[in-house]
Amino acid sequence: MIQSEPVTPPQLTDLPIRALTVDDLLHCADLSQDRGWPREDHKWGLLLAAGDGYGIDAHDGQGLAAVCVVTRYGHSHAEPDLASIGMVLVAERYARQGLGRRLMTYICDEVLKGIPLTLHATPYGRPLYEELGFDATGRAEMLVGTFRPGPDSPDAPEAAVGVIRPATARDLPRILRLDAEVFGADRTHMITRLPAFADQLLVAEDATGDLIGYAALWPNMQTHVIGPLIAGDTAGAQALVTALAATTERPLRTDVDVRHEELLGWLKDRGLDSVAFNAVMTRGIPGLPGDWTRRWAPLTVAAG
Repeated sequence: MIQSEPVTPPQLTDLPIRALTVDDLLHCADLSQDRGWPREDHKWGLLLAAGDGYGIDAHDGQGLAAVCVVTRYGHSHAEPDLASIGMVLVAERYARQGLGRRLMTYICDEVLKGIPLTLHATPYGRPLYEELGFDATGRAEMLVGTFRPGPDSPDAPEAAVGVIRPATARDLPRILRLDAEVFGADRTHMITRLPAFADQLLVAEDATGDLIGYAALWPNMQTHVIGPLIAGDTAGAQALVTALAATTERPLRTDVDVRHEELLGWLKDRGLDSVAFNAVMTRGIPGLPGDWTRRWAPLTVAAG
């Protein structure tokens, strides 16, 4: 009887990296849950449709061992102006074995070599990103809670801007122009998905009818997330938040640039609590492009 040689499993860091598709959505959500994050199926669907997912299949055949998503911005997919990296996850049973480093090294030095990069880093992930050449160039504060209207809320939208109303198809070209100006890169492929992705999409116009802001409210598990939030000043941002909050009974969640101290204080006065801080990190550029004074909250920290 001929005995077969035992099969030696491959080294984890030798497992191949492959492109993900929308068919991997459930495996991505499973991996989020495995690491103690919310499943966020709805958000995963957007990220895999508008961005490019990369993953490593588990050698035991049980789903994915590691994943991340890259979202490119600009007029060229091959040579984007900026790329955001998000949802970097390694399954618990493969943690601290080099998979995250291998995946990030591949993305940064092969897939996106020479392209300006950004990501939001937790304190746990920040040391690895610093080793890969990222610098902390900003900070975002995550807030969650049930919004409590204040005594000024009934008049806030009208007082801050001329009109706040639901966006229509005619508004989309104007939203895209404003977003590119504020964000600093073209995000057409992402922003055009907002009407279907979000439960609410509002625009703000001044007294002359010029578009000065817009904001979306999208469902994520038991919360509604506010983002993007684009406005000309603090009062305009407050007005958009107030109008969005009036449309839902769910707790709100948003991530605000810590430089917007007045808005952060106002949100906390309205019932939202600080739950986490993330470092905004960049590689190849000294900071995010665009106009941060009008950029109050991202669509999601996973996509910049």
